[in-house]
Amino acid sequence: MGRFRGGLRCIKYLLLGFNLLFWLAGSAVIAFGLWFRFGGSMKDFSSEDKSPEYFYMGLYVLVGAGALMMAVGFFGCCGATRESQCVLGSFFTCLLVIFAAEITTGVFAFIGKDVAIRHVQTMYEEAYNDYLRDKEKGNGTLITFHSTFQCCGKESPEQVQPTCPKELLGHKNCIDEIESIISVKLQLIGIVGIGIAGLTIFGMVFSMVLCCAIRNSRDVI
Repeated sequence: MGRFRGGLRCIKYLLLGFNLLFWLAGSAVIAFGLWFRFGGSMKDFSSEDKSPEYFYMGLYVLVGAGALMMAVGFFGCCGATRESQCVLGSFFTCLLVIFAAEITTGVFAFIGKDVAIRHVQTMYEEAYNDYLRDKEKGNGTLITFHSTFQCCGKESPEQVQPTCPKELLGHKNCIDEIESIISVKLQLIGIVGIGIAGLTIFGMVFSMVLCCAIRNSRDVI
């Protein structure tokens, strides 16, 4: 009986530690998603009227999952401390939802990468052609593209030189830079999503083991 109670206490502390880590991870995910959406190199680009909202869909899911992670981490601590099977069961269900959301984010980031790249490249082509037809009409959009991706024009920068960043050294093809930057960012989003999904598996295992241990301890008593 003493060993059983000791094992139960050990599992409970492991789950408490997991929930603390999970709560901190949720905070980090929210900060990461918000910075990616509203800060960094994509800030100006996301404010454009033609910005591809679906490109940020993975980030929205990521931020929502981060908020849910913080709430679930708190309730998981309560369930472990009170040794409540009901709360632990709800905790497991929430972790399952988070797991599905993070897997969706990761899969979307990896599978939708090529579509997102082509869409943004098409937007750039339209802004580029608009600028050549009417240099006042397409000026603002093209400046935003060049500033965001730190590039200038396509094969040659001469035709759009006034819209290029002054601090840019050398010529960088915007079509290539768009592909490179978006690919890296979406891969990072996918890795974070899959990583958090992997973390939730441990939480689900701990919660089910603790729930079963609590039930068995009550049967023994």
